[in-house]
Amino acid sequence: MNPTIELLKSHRSIRKFKDQPLPEGALEEFIRAGQSAATSNQVQAYSIIRVTKPENREQLAELAGGQPWIKACSEFLVFCADMKRATEAAERAGADVVRGMTEQLLVASIDTALMAQNVVTAAESQDLGICYIGGLRNNPEQVSELLKLPDHVFPVFGLCIGYPDHNPEVKPRLPVETILKQDYYDDSQDEAQVAAFDDTMHQYYLARTGGKKDSTWSQELKPLFTSKLRPHMKEFLEKRGFGVK
Repeated sequence: MNPTIELLKSHRSIRKFKDQPLPEGALEEFIRAGQSAATSNQVQAYSIIRVTKPENREQLAELAGGQPWIKACSEFLVFCADMKRATEAAERAGADVVRGMTEQLLVASIDTALMAQNVVTAAESQDLGICYIGGLRNNPEQVSELLKLPDHVFPVFGLCIGYPDHNPEVKPRLPVETILKQDYYDDSQDEAQVAAFDDTMHQYYLARTGGKKDSTWSQELKPLFTSKLRPHMKEFLEKRGFGVK
């Protein structure tokens, strides 16, 4: 092991932050680290909105389903998949561009996620805490209007960054042997391994909540697969210019 690997393995989501600003220039350095992430064909299909106005943070906290740490963190960023900049640059270079391809949606989403994870690692290396906010996709239209996002740009998730004001345990992950397959997709051991992981998560939830949460990994997944999750996203993405072609 080395410090980088140990840092990556120590990640926790932080939802309580101290009232303390980041050092001058730190955020810009984190963003530069994010820009060093891999990007498909050098497209760099992302933009980040730094939200500083308290009233905008208040609205975003509500739109994300009531997440007060959006208001409390030192920095709140909205990571956006952005195909506007690249397609317009190609157009100015003389290309007859085609918009709305599914691959463009994938490239922009993947680029954004890779870039954000580099930002997270950089922040955590400075003893800061983070929390991803996927809840912005609960109301992507309103979020886009608030942030004045143009067509061919959409909010993928938010990110809280700040100094932790609590010390949660690292949440267990599935065993490596469950997700690391040799040569072919072999799921013959998955059921037994998931059952063992359910036991691990059951103990984790009991310990974290002082016995108040009696659940498992599989039980926590049920809401994701018993209802249509954010069905508005397809229409929203099409309106934004990210069609399925």
